[in-house]
Amino acid sequence: MTVILLRHGRSTANTSGVLAGRGPGVHLDDRGRAQADDLVRRLGDCLGDIRAVARSPLDRCAETVAPLLAALGADGEAPPEIVVDDLAEVDYGGWTGRSIRELLTEPLWKVVQQQPSAAVFPDGEGLADVQARAVRAIRELDRIHGGPDGSGVWIACSHGDVIKSVIADAMGTHLDSFQRIVVDPASISVIRYSSARPYVHTVNATDTLSVPKPPPPNAHGDKASDDAMVGGETGADAQPVAGGAGANGARTGGAGTIPATSG
Repeated sequence: MTVILLRHGRSTANTSGVLAGRGPGVHLDDRGRAQADDLVRRLGDCLGDIRAVARSPLDRCAETVAPLLAALGADGEAPPEIVVDDLAEVDYGGWTGRSIRELLTEPLWKVVQQQPSAAVFPDGEGLADVQARAVRAIRELDRIHGGPDGSGVWIACSHGDVIKSVIADAMGTHLDSFQRIVVDPASISVIRYSSARPYVHTVNATDTLSVPKPPPPNAHGDKASDDAMVGGETGADAQPVAGGAGANGARTGGAGTIPATSG
């Protein structure tokens, strides 16, 4: 019972310095569309094992999985596309559409960074509630699409903070530490759910292993350089490194492998 957690490709909001949230009119940009087109190659040998594609209802997720679904259906019937409200972006409420630079001055910013389990967005939802709905949805979908022998592979396309919260749960990590997890646009993370526990096999996999470069001064405001990006990373260029594992052993090179179900 293996889920491929796919973050949508880079969007028009990711590079604008604005927290898009559930706001309208956000689509993939040119790079994001190229990332979506490249998913078929990246997923490689596991394409034939994919039993379902679940996604957030937002346009940027629909656009990300569209080329994949077309390829999966080219030689027959494509696996079902399932729109799941509980995989939607965080409802940032009054923060939606505001600039990151402006949000840095809000007292809630420090709570989001240091104690996200206590963060509730004005007229929106709390991050603890986001994790609860997302984990519930992923585990239920995995029960349905994992297959009777647990060999099923399926895809869930969602958003940065949503995916980070699911990974934190699978790792047994408190939500207050989820800002330590990085989930880039179009990245793939792989979790296998078993009767014993979840196994996190891959986090933030991309085609080229990269290490982050520090942002230029005042890129997001004077105090933002060490903060987690609310809503997920923006897909800014990173310095490529050939092969191997990422810092502290996190797998960031290539699409990762789909784990065997035994053991």
